[in-house]
Amino acid sequence: MKKWIAGLISLSFCILGSQNALAQSHLGLTAAGVHLGLVSPENMDTTVGLGAFADLGTMAPQVHLVSSLDFWSKSQSVPFGGDASVRDIALTVRGEFMFPVTSPKVKPFAGGGLGLHYLTGKVSAPGFPTIESSSTKLGLDLGGGMATPLGPKTDFLAELWYGVVDTANQLSIRAGLSFKLGV
Repeated sequence: MKKWIAGLISLSFCILGSQNALAQSHLGLTAAGVHLGLVSPENMDTTVGLGAFADLGTMAPQVHLVSSLDFWSKSQSVPFGGDASVRDIALTVRGEFMFPVTSPKVKPFAGGGLGLHYLTGKVSAPGFPTIESSSTKLGLDLGGGMATPLGPKTDFLAELWYGVVDTANQLSIRAGLSFKLGV
């Protein structure tokens, strides 16, 4: 089922990238930044997440292509005095639609995209063998947020994203700074 959803989203981006839209695209590194936030992985307590991103320009009017590298890790106690830890390193690519607004002070956006999540897990307890596992999963990200200028080359971002990742679905609330390049 998730493969069908990923396929439909990919098809949507292909439709957006029609000849007319490509004629109006402006791809290239336009901004880069960092973000910090809270991640709530499914079946685990909330943890801190951090990441870096690059705005790769516009695919169509008001549709930005954004790539991101994100990281979070969480350790918890388990019965018998042991520990369990999970880590996610994700490389995502999203399309973000910038809603047209009359005020340049707040620029809302919504988007979606795909990501590769490198998940690792480890469980250890005294007297038991340590169990480790790692896998790479395809994920679907949906969300949005808003950007507001702090200066001519700097924007503040507030975002909310939900990642659908096989066994590690996650909700992220984060804030960040975006630095415009070549402006």
